[in-house]
Amino acid sequence: MLRLYTHPACMAHNTGPGHPESAARLQAVLEALDHDRFAALDRIEAPAATCEQLLRVHAAAYVDRILASEPATGQVYLDEDTVVSPGSVDAALHAAGAVVAAVDSVMEGPGTRAFCAVRPPGHHATADKAMGFCLFNSIAVAAAQALSVHRLKRVAIVDFDVHHGNGTEAIFAAEPRVLYVSSHQAPLYPGTGNAIDTGVGNIVNAPLPPNTGSQEFRQVWDGLLMPRLYDFRPQLVLVSAGFDAHKLDPLAQMELNTEDYVWLTDRLVRLADAHAGGRLVSTLEGGYDLNALAASASAHVSELMA
Repeated sequence: MLRLYTHPACMAHNTGPGHPESAARLQAVLEALDHDRFAALDRIEAPAATCEQLLRVHAAAYVDRILASEPATGQVYLDEDTVVSPGSVDAALHAAGAVVAAVDSVMEGPGTRAFCAVRPPGHHATADKAMGFCLFNSIAVAAAQALSVHRLKRVAIVDFDVHHGNGTEAIFAAEPRVLYVSSHQAPLYPGTGNAIDTGVGNIVNAPLPPNTGSQEFRQVWDGLLMPRLYDFRPQLVLVSAGFDAHKLDPLAQMELNTEDYVWLTDRLVRLADAHAGGRLVSTLEGGYDLNALAASASAHVSELMA
């Protein structure tokens, strides 16, 4: 069974004219999933994250600051590219709440997977800083839910966004119950994700040079990242699903195609089946060419349904 979590509030986050992280991204994904082949999806309206859930990974002063950050009209920039507008906080709360609810759902029994079609993305947000279009680190909040509420001892976070998830790494760098693995372009924003950064042995980064194509991408997953994941034997697989390593994406210079996301999703499903009772939760991160995003995200969801 695959459950789809989303919420209309995520469309109300208005980043302003010309901003790459726009509501059109989520609209493209949702329209791609509005097709007969996705009729079996269990579609669920996501709840908002609670302050208790956010505070497991974010500083109290930071949560207060974000909750109070919305302007009455227009947009306010928290950094050079991270925007809040009327409705942004509600969107971010539902984005994080979706992934938390998805974790709770898949923990009810084996064989359940979930995809969260939400925005803003989250993996750049640190414990106390908004950055890279991100307000709350949704995947980190969800991992903390798995640790604190469901008492899991091994949670894997898999990040294939073209940008390194610096916030997720920083939040869990000293937490051995969480394994964070990432492939990403380097050099590229945010400039983190070096292979020598290993946390307490729980961080595995695979930086890839610009113009990396399918063969090299698949080699690094099969040769480095998947073996580490299997050795870890995760009880839950969480996925930061960014589709901006696609060759059409305007914010990076990788050469992946939709089939690469199908290939990797299949391997992650097999990992979850082998060690986590099939439990896998994926949430949307980046992807800024609308056609490539829609095709890649829908292919990812199709593979999660298989």
